[in-house]
Amino acid sequence: MPEVKCAVSNCAYWGQGNNCRADIIMIEVDEHADADLSSEFAGEEFDTRHKDQAADRANTCCHTFKEKK
Repeated sequence: MPEVKCAVSNCAYWGQGNNCRADIIMIEVDEHADADLSSEFAGEEFDTRHKDQAADRANTCCHTFKEKK
């Protein structure tokens, strides 16, 4: 798995040195940002039936985020 950096320290998958510790990373274009995925994300399947193109990185979002409790 590639090294994934993340500065969102209130995510349950955030690790020391700004490392993401999730088993699976789901990144989506903003167009689908409000999709109701209704599940915890790391280690589970995602909707991979569609392909999108982002104009730039500002048009993307991480669906893997899970707030640290």
